[in-house]
Amino acid sequence: MGEFSMEEMPLPALFEQAQKIHTTATESGADQELVKKGCEALEKCEDMISKLGLFSANESKDDISTTNLKYILVPFYHGELTEKVLCNDRIEILKASHAKLKEFISFCEAMELFPQEELEFSAQSNSNLSADRRAQKIARFKRQRAAESKLLEIKERKERRGRSSKAATLSTPVEVGEEDMLDDDGEEEREAWLTAISLAICKAFDLLEMLKKEEDMLSAIKAKQSKEGDPFSMDILDERTKKAEAWHRDAAVRARYTRPAQPITCATFAQDVLEGRAQASQAHEHKHQPLIFGPASLVNGSLTSERERMAAQVFQPSHRMPTMSIEEAGLKEMEIMNKWQERNVELMQEANSSWYKDKKSSPGEDDDAAQDKARAWDDWKDDNPRGAGNKKLTPCG
Repeated sequence: MGEFSMEEMPLPALFEQAQKIHTTATESGADQELVKKGCEALEKCEDMISKLGLFSANESKDDISTTNLKYILVPFYHGELTEKVLCNDRIEILKASHAKLKEFISFCEAMELFPQEELEFSAQSNSNLSADRRAQKIARFKRQRAAESKLLEIKERKERRGRSSKAATLSTPVEVGEEDMLDDDGEEEREAWLTAISLAICKAFDLLEMLKKEEDMLSAIKAKQSKEGDPFSMDILDERTKKAEAWHRDAAVRARYTRPAQPITCATFAQDVLEGRAQASQAHEHKHQPLIFGPASLVNGSLTSERERMAAQVFQPSHRMPTMSIEEAGLKEMEIMNKWQERNVELMQEANSSWYKDKKSSPGEDDDAAQDKARAWDDWKDDNPRGAGNKKLTPCG
């Protein structure tokens, strides 16, 4: 948004500028400086409307000209923008926004712009039934959706007519009878502004309910803090910050002269430390004691009698308990691997030794021994023919 001087701008230009700020803040968000500038522009619009006397209490919506209908939305825009202002005293902001929205609703009611359903629900304002409130919200939501659809339809129709008029102007000259289209545009503009006012009424009621709930919540919190004292005062927060900074500073100084503790590498001992059965400063070994269920485990004593042994066997698990810890199993596997590697080294040295090579280089001796063994086996078979030892298996003659 560019810089503008509100004192020098006429009412239509000032309203258009404020409407652009409202649209930007509502749809995509805006910074606080732009929101405050929009509030100032809307306040200036209200002053100019009051000075010009555009509206009267004796008029109705039919008596208001189409050009001035849009200025009815000024209090609504002002209330919505005021709610978006950030301030330390949030309750005052909510009250100011609430007042502007109530002003807008009261003026619309006086101008007979209220929907008939909303008037019926307002007459039943004493009813606090949840069903009535739900029906009111549903009806209001339907009116809001219908108004949004109608505004979109009017916008598309206007753009379509603008493109057609532009094309017709370029192709054919303007005839005298076509000046009557200005009346149609005026009726369409009036319908669009009345629909926008109806949509603003629905949004105003929803926003009023939200502001009322937020104001009640903040008032209750403020009353409780004033009664009990604010537990989160700045003094307490500053004191906590100073304590934390001092602790970190002392810890940094101690870390220069403190030797770090040895890390705990045994999972069993770490579990004992966590459960309070041992201290981290105690010396520990990688020893794992199987878990014992029953009374003996409660007193953490040794099984000295048969009665205690039998009692300790009560509620035993159905699966086998581990006999060593993960660390012990790792150490055992490391020991086996070391022995296997040492054995491989010995075998390699033996294979590369001269004795092994000499033994493999004299195959004649092995051949002679095999030949002598074969001859002895042949001699034995000659002396013991096949079946010679099976006398008892022969049938009786």
